[in-house]
Amino acid sequence: MGRFVLGLIVGLVLAPVVLLAWFRFGHPPVAVADPPLFREKLITSVPLHTRINREMPAAAPIQPDEPNLVAGAQIYRDQCAACHGFHNKPSSFGAHMFPAAPPLWEKHHSSEVVGVSDDPVGETYWKVANGIRLTGMPAYKTVLTDTQIWQVSLLLADADKPLPPAALESVRGDHPAQPAGAPSSSKAP
Repeated sequence: MGRFVLGLIVGLVLAPVVLLAWFRFGHPPVAVADPPLFREKLITSVPLHTRINREMPAAAPIQPDEPNLVAGAQIYRDQCAACHGFHNKPSSFGAHMFPAAPPLWEKHHSSEVVGVSDDPVGETYWKVANGIRLTGMPAYKTVLTDTQIWQVSLLLADADKPLPPAALESVRGDHPAQPAGAPSSSKAP
């Protein structure tokens, strides 16, 4: 019994000291090029999905109509496309992030699902509003209005459906993003 108690005490003291030394001397995988930590995806995804499922809104307060989809496409072009890519034009660096930024305009392998169009719109809203720690995904709730977050979320929920021509033009990336409030440079022929 005494050996068990001694082993337990040594284990309770030694394990945290070894873990602290491992962190202190820079051995955890912190570079994007490092292999993931054992079970890292499981360790991070379980609490993330639990929280999203608990807090995400059940339904969008606006409709996925043409004005909202076009506005969402413009927001996407200006705020999201650098990391997540355009329609048929992937991001030049999104795949090199860790974890990789999902390409939101590509079909899933052997599926008709595009990007996050199979996720509930409330889940996408939560991710855009709150961001995701240690992924490069920022929280937009202080950058965009609630309506703007819903507009881009509805756009992404409908990414596998036909979009209005003006929305499709924005997410194709044919035109560079314009600063907010800048006048459009399109001229009639």
